[in-house]
Amino acid sequence: MPEVQHLKLLGSFADRAGEVPEREKEKRKRRIQLSPELGVEASVFEPRIATPTERRRDALHICPACSSELVYPTDWAPARERRWRVALRCPECEWRGGGIYTQDVVDRLDEALDHGTELMLEDLSILARANMEEQVSQFVDALYADLILPEDF
Repeated sequence: MPEVQHLKLLGSFADRAGEVPEREKEKRKRRIQLSPELGVEASVFEPRIATPTERRRDALHICPACSSELVYPTDWAPARERRWRVALRCPECEWRGGGIYTQDVVDRLDEALDHGTELMLEDLSILARANMEEQVSQFVDALYADLILPEDF
């Protein structure tokens, strides 16, 4: 059986959520109230503000065409000693690119992807809670109005 080569070692530095202080500051600045009663905040649902800085060669998660921070790998494979061939795509402007990168650069991309996943899960949790609160509120209103019958169950 051929040996499996992993993109990263389990438990490596890339498994810990990377801190991206600039993005966190921007996220806090751009939060708005969707519903004062529910306290739901929007972060990723607003138009994106393009960052004026150009992408560094080691910041693979930033699009060189539109400066979006949503670039993700579409394919990867070992290239040579501690280097990876990575294909990249930007979902905002459809830029595609890639190249051969060191393990450290790929680890930083993985950290950015992990951090983005955490942000999406936080937003999903906020939305799920808001939806549940709205459904419970509607159910309570229906109970008070005697609109719920035994046949409804």
